[in-house]
Amino acid sequence: MIKVNVMYPYTEGARFDHAYYRDRHMPMVKARLGSACAYYTVEKGLAGRAPGEPPAFVAMCAFFCDSAEAYEAASKEHRAEIRGDIANYTDIAPVIQFSEVVVERSDR
Repeated sequence: MIKVNVMYPYTEGARFDHAYYRDRHMPMVKARLGSACAYYTVEKGLAGRAPGEPPAFVAMCAFFCDSAEAYEAASKEHRAEIRGDIANYTDIAPVIQFSEVVVERSDR
């Protein structure tokens, strides 16, 4: 299993609409990915390590998929639509990382 992380670095004065991201953008992306995406998560950055420090990332999401190839094949057709929607919720350029999931749940 792989995880596609999409992270939005905290930037002073930047715009990020968490409600739009959670309620509209992410469900739309999941619908476009279809069965290539088992599930996704959404995170809202709260703070950095030190008290009062801003978070490293204002928001993050992760798509859990069987393979990078399946993710790429599913997203390819809809890439323009997905990227075009970013302006509706933020002016931050996302950082993307593909990772292999080594441990999915530590409680098992």
